[in-house]
This record gives sequence, C-alpha cells and structure tokens, in this order.
Amino acid sequence: MEVILLKDLDKVGDKLQIVTVKPGYGRNYLIPQKLAMVANVKNRAKIDEIIAKEEADRAARFDEFKVISDKITAATLKIGAKAGTSGKIFGSVTNVQLAAALNDQVGVEVERRLITMTEEVKELGEYTAKANLHPDLNTTIKFEVVAE
Repeated sequence: MEVILLKDLDKVGDKLQIVTVKPGYGRNYLIPQKLAMVANVKNRAKIDEIIAKEEADRAARFDEFKVISDKITAATLKIGAKAGTSGKIFGSVTNVQLAAALNDQVGVEVERRLITMTEEVKELGEYTAKANLHPDLNTTIKFEVVAE
C-alpha cells in the first residue's frame, strides 16, 4: 500500500514522502492517526503543490540559512563527556548532543535530524559533523570532546 506521510516518522520516511507500507499498518495505524494519507492521484497532485511551495519558501530563505551556516562554521563547540584515564569516553557523542550544544553555545537551533556524524565519537578529541540546512549549503560543524 502506498501512502503519503504527513509527518516525519523514524524508520518509515520523511514528511511528504511517498512510501510503501504493509496494508494493515497503513489502514489501521498511519491513516487513522493522521500520520499519512492514501497515495491516490488526487492526493499526489495536492502533495506536488505543497512540495513546490515549500521548495520556493526554502529558496527564499537561503540567505537566512547562509547566515546560520556561517555562524556554525566559525564556532568550535565544546562538548563535555565523562571519560576514563585512557581518554575513552563512556558512551558516545550523538547528533542530539550536538544540536543541544549548538543551541547553548552558538544560539542557533538546528533540528537533530539535519545533523549527520561523519565518524563515531568514542574518544576525547576534535571531530567534525555535517549540517544539512539547505541542499546548496555544505555546513561543517567543528566540535571538541573534552573531559568533564
């Protein structure tokens, strides 16, 4: 069964994406909870219009994203983590912690889903991550993991 997602759902897809799900899952959960709608011709036409509007809106906001990107690129975040004597941290640093650090230290709110880690962070040191604010912008987040 093909449905159009109305919200971002982990392990299913992103908002306004057409995905194939099992019929029972779509009929009994997604559609009644207003998380998706059936992907028929009429609904696909509506979604195409909405996507075009959102892309135009995103293109108009490019300058705003550019300013945010410059702020993020210029800053080096410090993230505290509990670590052993060898420098290995307990757990790892995730995109959730990076989003919180961006909000606290730079004053920029970035959704955690837009941040991708380039490597696994399991030790103290300097690392980089990517923020997908806009398709035309390559934003690099520099951060340092320090012992608490």
